[in-house]
Amino acid sequence: MTATERSIAAAEAHSAHNYHPLPVVVATAEGAWMTDVEGRRYLDMLAGYSALNFGHGNRRLIDAAKAQLERVTLTSRAFHHDRFAEFCTELAALCGKDMVLPMNTGAEAIETAVKTARKWGYRVKGVPDGQAKIIVADNNFHGRTTTIVSFSTDPEARADYGPYTPGFEIVPYGDLAALEAALDDNTVAVLLEPIQGEAGVLVPPPGYLPGVRRLTAERNVLFIADEIQSALGRTGRTFACDHEDVVPDMYVLGKALGGGVVPVSAVAASRDILGVHRPGEHGSTFGGNPLACAVALEVIAILKTGEYQERATRLGDHLHHELNLLAGTGAVEAVRGRGLWAGVDIAPSRGTAREVSEQLMERGVLVKDTHGSTIRIAPPLVISKEDLDWGLEQLRAVLAG
Repeated sequence: MTATERSIAAAEAHSAHNYHPLPVVVATAEGAWMTDVEGRRYLDMLAGYSALNFGHGNRRLIDAAKAQLERVTLTSRAFHHDRFAEFCTELAALCGKDMVLPMNTGAEAIETAVKTARKWGYRVKGVPDGQAKIIVADNNFHGRTTTIVSFSTDPEARADYGPYTPGFEIVPYGDLAALEAALDDNTVAVLLEPIQGEAGVLVPPPGYLPGVRRLTAERNVLFIADEIQSALGRTGRTFACDHEDVVPDMYVLGKALGGGVVPVSAVAASRDILGVHRPGEHGSTFGGNPLACAVALEVIAILKTGEYQERATRLGDHLHHELNLLAGTGAVEAVRGRGLWAGVDIAPSRGTAREVSEQLMERGVLVKDTHGSTIRIAPPLVISKEDLDWGLEQLRAVLAG
């Protein structure tokens, strides 16, 4: 057996089969490239579902982590530490909000947003106890906790995990009329992805997000934007909501906030929203730990330069131009996305998205399939135009079959 085969066999024997990864075993990575245990290099066109926006082994982030590792990595929230105030201040400023509540994973941040919205509804809006309702969209993906999968419409994510948490109403994504009809006096929040990533990089119709902002403001309802995948440069702006000049009441952030080095997530909102929390009501041992704060502070500093937002815009325009040419060949049925982020629907005549992903892997390009017929393309924002073109050339060759 090869080193790859041995590693995969051991993983399949001793880990739960909750993922179906491509048969590649990565050993090292730098920039937009990964190298497997056999020494073969692959162009990473997934970037850890946008957790690696700034590339593998980003020197600034690694140096920040190393420096903090030598000082202190965890105090718990029982004590203050010297990186916490700076992190909260800088992230709040980046978001244009008063306060942040740091957690670790995206799912934890969504749970925090849900709990915050409900508490705000009871303490501020005056919703009767136990009656708070949150409106979500179909085809959403916000995480995998029991509460979150309770309002999923994906059978694979939801099935066999009941009984499910009540208090959510699902409406069609992009349908303002349906959203307006669902709003009532007990609605405390509308929770949406400004671009639905797991669903296949679905971009809502123009005017939808401003419409959501208008309706929620009129009805005293919080607009919560799940920007876990879409924020921090991926779409060419700091936040995907920026493309339509929309400012939600609450940002939910994760993935790229930790730079692919450590898990970091956070909720950012105004003082009258996050101020509903009191000591002991919500928390996390590792949330806002010194190591996470040090890395996230460097991420924020990188974003302040605007360099990565500009790269995502420029290279994203090129990516979508080339992908749309493929849509005219019959091999691709549709292309969606924004910035360096695309969902590509593969024509059935060219095989499944999984088969295309495996064929691309054989050519040294790593992408990931979703929903049977769609591949997602989201390279690290550090990718060069030359490497991006090479990756697209491999896609063209696979689809030419």
